[in-house]
Amino acid sequence: MALKNAGATFRFTLIMENKTVLITGGASGIGLAMVQLFAAKKTKVYFIDINPEVGEKVAQDERAKGFDVTFLCGSVADPAESESLIQSIPGKIDTLINNAGVSHVGKVETTSTEDFDRVFQVNVKGMFNCIKAALPKLKENGGGSILNMASVAATIGIPDRFAYSMTKGAALSMTLSVARDYVADGIRCNCLSPGRVHTPFVDGFLAKNYPGQEKEMFEKLAATQPIGRMATPSEIAELAYFVSADTGSFMTGTNIPIDGGFLGLKM
Repeated sequence: MALKNAGATFRFTLIMENKTVLITGGASGIGLAMVQLFAAKKTKVYFIDINPEVGEKVAQDERAKGFDVTFLCGSVADPAESESLIQSIPGKIDTLINNAGVSHVGKVETTSTEDFDRVFQVNVKGMFNCIKAALPKLKENGGGSILNMASVAATIGIPDRFAYSMTKGAALSMTLSVARDYVADGIRCNCLSPGRVHTPFVDGFLAKNYPGQEKEMFEKLAATQPIGRMATPSEIAELAYFVSADTGSFMTGTNIPIDGGFLGLKM
């Protein structure tokens, strides 16, 4: 589609048809929504996840719809495994989305060394591993997009999220550094900072910590966002698609909140 304004012609590619995207943590929650959306847009989708049964079912379900989706089973926290999985993708990669992540509830005193290391290995080291392994394929492509999942916790203090917040701050800093270092290679790097999103993690957290009070606590968590609800995974996926496609071609080194007003509106 082309738009003309004051003698200039602007061209927008609104779809990523026949392009290749790699999504980490794609078997559930936000990652699953991304896999489903990109596949429906005729993008060739590869996704990494540690859950073999769920991952293979996701891929089978999407292929049954006629979509080109491949599941790669492994852990992004393992550098050799990340390298091997990404190198197994034939040809170029247009977009890498670092979505894989784990959470932890607690402050410094209630965070064990094991908890700290576990969250760091997936949320920070895993992101580093995948960026490093994917860069040659992005360069081979003549450029592309890297999208990292940060959080509102990267830029604001949230109670009892010490280790998780640390990793999301690192994700934001990593985004800025990669964007600066590879802009001359035509590689864009941005991050999304969601507020609370209704994923299976939220349901599991409430069931474990507030048995019998799940509905009440869910409403309390949703009310912390001025818009009065949590985001859906599909809303995050839609923004990820916009930023990854040519519609986001003028965006790099940008942290994009999608938070229901959490950061900008005083409650």
